[in-house]
Amino acid sequence: MKLEKTWQLLIGKLQGWFNDLVLILPNFVAALLVMGVFVVAAKLLRRGFLRLFGRISERSALVGLGGTLVNVGVLCVGVVVSLEILHLEKTVMSVLAGVGVIGLALGFAFQDIAANFMSGVLILVRRPLRVGHLVKTGDYFGHVQAINLRNTIIVTLSGETVLIPNKSVFQSPLVNYSLTDERRVDVVVGVSYDEDLVEAQARAREAVEAIEARDGAREVEVFYSAFGGSSIDFQLRFWIDSPEESAYLAARSDAIIAIKRAFDAADITIPFPIRTLDFGADATAALAQLSPRSGSSRAGSDGAGVTHVS
Repeated sequence: MKLEKTWQLLIGKLQGWFNDLVLILPNFVAALLVMGVFVVAAKLLRRGFLRLFGRISERSALVGLGGTLVNVGVLCVGVVVSLEILHLEKTVMSVLAGVGVIGLALGFAFQDIAANFMSGVLILVRRPLRVGHLVKTGDYFGHVQAINLRNTIIVTLSGETVLIPNKSVFQSPLVNYSLTDERRVDVVVGVSYDEDLVEAQARAREAVEAIEARDGAREVEVFYSAFGGSSIDFQLRFWIDSPEESAYLAARSDAIIAIKRAFDAADITIPFPIRTLDFGADATAALAQLSPRSGSSRAGSDGAGVTHVS
């Protein structure tokens, strides 16, 4: 009796499930058809978004992100509509709540990745730098090779490829040399205390004015800055029409050559640094034995055993 009753209950349960399946089958087929339509629509809309904004925008990473968001958004709407057709409204609310909790947990777990991602979006929107720009951020100086949603790729002037997290690029000071079409070149020079400072200033200015790479619209500036240990120092400034590092180095090199030639022609001395070396009396006597000339000339006149080297 018990076995027969159990069997009847099982048959009744299966019949109930079958009846429910038959009743829900049309809705299930309709939900599948609707979901299929949304899948096709998501692909078409994503493709159209990429084509449209890919033509009018150079920020390919940002356009790709927008296309992905469009695709995911349409698919989410399709899932919600399909569940509504199946009369699973409570399931929809449960799914949304679960997604919210999971998103919050993932946000805390991957906050660095999220920060880099958001920084990448802001960099692509605000565009403080672009591919090909010569920039300096942190300890890295070079040309921007690519800007992704997670990192910025810079090729340094010595050829190394550096992947910098977008969070570091966005939060650190950034020098972009390519935002202007000019750059200032600074050269520090020293002249002897015996020289005529006005003449040295004029000679240096004339020498640099003849450099071909110099921007003729801007004057060459020469300012004396300090009384050095062996020279009076001045700073010479001029501008060039290129922000590139190669042009900057070439212009500075040409300026140094031109100033040296001009000073040589005018007999203006650029003095060597002077160093005073104290060897002590015993060491001075030993040096005097090895080198009688230097020992007699300096040790005899400098009783403290101090040797001056220039």
